[in-house]
Amino acid sequence: MLVHGPTEGNGNPMALIACPKCNSEDINGTPQPDSRLLIHCNECGTEWLRGEARRDPGRPAVQTIDSLHAEFPTASAVRHEIRERVALLQSEFLLDRPEPDPEVKEYQARYQELFSREGLSTAPHEDVLHFANSSTIANPGNMSGLNRAWKTQGPDKAVHKVRESIEYLLYGPESLRLEDRLTQLIEGKKGLGFPSFNKEPLLTKVLCVVESDRWLPVLKYSAAADGKKEIVKLVYDLDLPPAAKTSWTIGRLATWSNDLLRSLVGNDIPDLQLATQFLNWAKNQPTTFRS
Repeated sequence: MLVHGPTEGNGNPMALIACPKCNSEDINGTPQPDSRLLIHCNECGTEWLRGEARRDPGRPAVQTIDSLHAEFPTASAVRHEIRERVALLQSEFLLDRPEPDPEVKEYQARYQELFSREGLSTAPHEDVLHFANSSTIANPGNMSGLNRAWKTQGPDKAVHKVRESIEYLLYGPESLRLEDRLTQLIEGKKGLGFPSFNKEPLLTKVLCVVESDRWLPVLKYSAAADGKKEIVKLVYDLDLPPAAKTSWTIGRLATWSNDLLRSLVGNDIPDLQLATQFLNWAKNQPTTFRS
């Protein structure tokens, strides 16, 4: 069924609309500088423009997720002298020949099985609660709020809701990109899952387990000197955008900054646990490029 959507640029109600791809009624409209609306389907992620553009060559162009991603810094933006410095630091770091922690590999294998499509629906509540509280791979922070909510709701109801969060993050809807599913869970837009679990650190930790060759165990986009944004600045002297409610959403930035760091360091230190150790060490080394 079609519903009244956002208003037109002139303030009048928009004609009956629905997503042209999935027919969902769950849509948002964001006014654009040229008087059109950028419509976003919260169900499948489809975006389209509505209305007539006001001709004004001085106005910026409308940005979509693809155009934003194209503007996000890439590894090629790192200056040559900084690449040389980081290469020297990597050589110094690897002199000690650090070895991957075998406990991490066992932990990843265990939770890859539990969080698989086949295993998620029966993942035991004690294992899921342990995952949230464990500091193996990375420490997600204070879990007192989650533990209180878990106790209040009871383990059966709580684990069902956490499974719902993980299933939405990892497996669907496939038409909605991972980075936007991540945003929806963090911001609570869909009312899905276990709110105390739907935090950036825990959801990122899930990705670190399931996509262990892609996701570095750095659990927040921005956090003092320990977030991905800060590490990129301190080690590679690149400025990343702050998170915002529109366009530069937390899920997009968390995903794109992870992939940026992965491309910068992952191939030289293939084990991403060690790569993160290197980044956390390198960001504290003296340098001359900081302002």
